[in-house]
Amino acid sequence: MKKSYNKKILIACLMLSTSLSAISQEIPSSSTVENPELFTGTKVYRTWSIGLNAGMLAPFSAAGGKNDFSKWVPQLGYGAYIKYQASHTIGLQLDVIRGKLKANNDKLWYGAAPVSDLASFETDVNWASSLSAVFNLGNINWSQLHTSIQPYISVGGGGINFNPKTTSKTGVVVDVKPTGSLTEFYLPFGLGIRANLGKSVNLNIGYTMTYVDADNLDGYLKSPYLGDKFSYAHAGLEFVLGNSKKPQLARHNPPAAMAGKFKDKYIALQSEIDAMEQKRKAQIAEMEAMRSEMQRMKTDTDGDGVSDYFDKCPNTEKGVQVDGAGCPLPVVLPSKDTTIIRNTYIVTDADRKIAADTFANLEFDFGKSTIRQRSYRYMDNLSGMLIQKGFRLKLSGHTDSKGSDEFNMNLSNNRANAVKDYLVSKGVDANKVEAIGFGETQPIETNRTERGRQANRRVAFILY
Repeated sequence: MKKSYNKKILIACLMLSTSLSAISQEIPSSSTVENPELFTGTKVYRTWSIGLNAGMLAPFSAAGGKNDFSKWVPQLGYGAYIKYQASHTIGLQLDVIRGKLKANNDKLWYGAAPVSDLASFETDVNWASSLSAVFNLGNINWSQLHTSIQPYISVGGGGINFNPKTTSKTGVVVDVKPTGSLTEFYLPFGLGIRANLGKSVNLNIGYTMTYVDADNLDGYLKSPYLGDKFSYAHAGLEFVLGNSKKPQLARHNPPAAMAGKFKDKYIALQSEIDAMEQKRKAQIAEMEAMRSEMQRMKTDTDGDGVSDYFDKCPNTEKGVQVDGAGCPLPVVLPSKDTTIIRNTYIVTDADRKIAADTFANLEFDFGKSTIRQRSYRYMDNLSGMLIQKGFRLKLSGHTDSKGSDEFNMNLSNNRANAVKDYLVSKGVDANKVEAIGFGETQPIETNRTERGRQANRRVAFILY
């Protein structure tokens, strides 16, 4: 009989919890429920709650054991509790319950002797108070940030105050404690399910098996004196205290929260990687464009020493001397009475080095055409070589893109002529030195960088 009742209770609890899971699934709302950062403590959650419940009290335990009466009679019980959730999995709960316990010996197995020489008993449970640790076992849906169903178990200890009365087979009622009441220590072991019904309301269905450290709960003492027991199957509402915008700590799901945080970081990281990839592709395209432009600047199809990019007179015949724009220099025909004295010197590598050193060390005052003094000794070496060997020198001044076109053209022209004037002042034939300025029109490097602009600020030469 007792096992049948036990099965009915457990089946009823299971069916009720299953039906509740279908109606209490959480609908996440970012406007009302926040997702706190992980490892920030419990202050960002609601941790206190109170509960009311009612159910059935019976002097037996689903786990089995000795009973002093053969047939227990379910009686109404009710209670209340206050709970503090210390972490996601552990809480402390203070319970108080009241009610009656009742049983008799009306139903016996065929041929079996009564387990007690009494007909029945009835005990008023004035109060039973206990402090228990409540452990959340898991969640029905681990994918939710705030779970709707939380199964739990509990274990604790407390005291029970009661007044038992027994009835003999002849109908004599005996009050075991005529004056006052009895108080004993007991151990409650419980299990149950909490189901969310709203932001601040949970349905609590539970079953508690209670073991009293005495054999007098039913008013019947029989050797060996084993502790009496009773159970409390109950259902009730739990009300969560505090700001409703904060999540309940017991319902908050750390694995789902961590998975959500990792997903957000993954999306942010993926966006950053995509942005970096787009930037890399743009830089590669820019480098390819610069490489293509540089190749155009280096290409000299007609071999006149001026790249196609700057050559204003393409397809110049080989051997024709050209100016900085790639156009042939004018040929001056001597008059009939002119005596031509040809230079028998050939431009050597040493001659080119003297000219190269001179222009590599040629410096001007900033924004001016005044040659600095440290360049004089190089200029003197160049002028001596030109006077001795009678070479011709073509000078071209160039600037970077800083400043206006007009200013750069004037500055480049003035600097080229400043070099010519210095050489002429040292005795070089003015007719053998040509000076022209090109401003910023003939860069040899990009003007986007300081290194490129420095290379573009130059005075180039052709020695012949």
